Amino acid sequence: MGSLSIWHWIVVIAVVLLLFGRGKISDLMGDVAQGIKAFKKGMKDDDTAIDKTDPVKSIDHDSASSTAARSDVGSKAV
Repeated sequence: MGSLSIWHWIVVIAVVLLLFGRGKISDLMGDVAQGIKAFKKGMKDDDTAIDKTDPVKSIDHDSASSTAARSDVGSKAV
């Protein structure tokens, strides 16, 4: 009595088909399929965007630059 038998499921499916009709259910399933495809495409685009990032640029600290010799760097002018 606690579980639903096959007859319960047949009645539920028949009521759903009567309420929504065959066309609305197929349209709904088509919309779900398009949503899944769009999600997969978005995930694929994210993976390719990560692969195409610019290489990391590094700064050479060995050479003395002209900004290091300036005395006014970091001072507050009044």
